[in-house]
Amino acid sequence: MTTKIIAGAVALATAPGALSVDKTPISDIIKNPKAKAALEAALPPISQYYDQIGQMTLAQVAPMSQGALDDAKLKELQAKFDEINAGK
Repeated sequence: MTTKIIAGAVALATAPGALSVDKTPISDIIKNPKAKAALEAALPPISQYYDQIGQMTLAQVAPMSQGALDDAKLKELQAKFDEINAGK
């Protein structure tokens, strides 16, 4: 049973349309109101850059963020996206 749960979680995380800090362009993330709210709560000033970084992923933006978007913040956001992907 545990194997099925893990397999289901992996399938959900890699399903087309699933939100990901590594694979989903920011322009697609902000189309989801819950994801946009989570992103803006974690990084309030990001909204002013949507037009410049919309085609990039959060992982691609991180090195240019001067530390504002570090590994811990990416993990935090991915956890929020996983909840959204799971319908929570």
